[in-house]
Amino acid sequence: MPTIPSADLNALPLFAAVAEAGGFTAAAERLGLAKAKVSLAVSRLEAQLGASLFARTTRKVVLTEAGQALYAQCVPALRGMQEALAQAGGAGALTGVLRISVAVDYAVQSLAPAVARFAALHPGLEIDVRTSDRVSDLLKEGIDLAIRVGWLRDSSLRAAKLAEFGQMVLASPAYLKQAPAIREPADLAGHAWVALSLLPSPLTWKFTSARGQVRTVRLKAQLRTDSGATLRALLQSGAGLSVVDSLSTAHALREGKLVRVLPGWSLPRGGIYAVYPPGRHVPSKVRAFIDFYSTWLAKAAG
Repeated sequence: MPTIPSADLNALPLFAAVAEAGGFTAAAERLGLAKAKVSLAVSRLEAQLGASLFARTTRKVVLTEAGQALYAQCVPALRGMQEALAQAGGAGALTGVLRISVAVDYAVQSLAPAVARFAALHPGLEIDVRTSDRVSDLLKEGIDLAIRVGWLRDSSLRAAKLAEFGQMVLASPAYLKQAPAIREPADLAGHAWVALSLLPSPLTWKFTSARGQVRTVRLKAQLRTDSGATLRALLQSGAGLSVVDSLSTAHALREGKLVRVLPGWSLPRGGIYAVYPPGRHVPSKVRAFIDFYSTWLAKAAG
């Protein structure tokens, strides 16, 4: 993309809004402007750059390769300047919008009460919690921060590990009552298994005993689901066994709805991560929430 000194920098916020909203109408509503003004500003910017920034169809608007490059290179800097101006006029108070992406299950279990408290502490900050069980594209969707649970695979993003959690094999008392005994990991192969398809390897598990023995078990599953809540419901209904995280099962274990199997064997621990887009500048609102939520999790664990 050529360097155009005369390009209208005032069009960048409008360009970013269209990219994040996925259309000119939605962007105009978000900005409180007429759709024609947003469309004209983006068209002029494209003319100045000599490149199409969006591929427009009757149904949607998506970034072109040039648009993706402009967004990745310019929007983080733009947000940094906007934040610096806001803080200069607000005596350090957090302002603007903090967009957080998180899985539905985890948002209900842990994040929602923390966000509610953080919002109360920072009344000048708008917080947009976007829940989805798919992994969000932070740059494309305009996400400031994602809370991800498990194991990170995208090395291009920056992340801070906030906490860890354990995993365990669980089943309902009703299932275990009628099923063969389970004394060691190899016995799991003869049982009904429910796979959580969100995991990279939902059918292969590595167990370690208290004595340091390691056993890798490969399983077959008749039932699969991409939802943690559905997985727990299937287990409580007697569908079989599966590996479930310790974060979401404490209540079911206390009430006896689920029972831990193979307590003498441990599984790899997972992590809770704060993930944010690449770039040198980390907005203060992101840093503030990461620090707050890290402390929140530590207190909850203690």
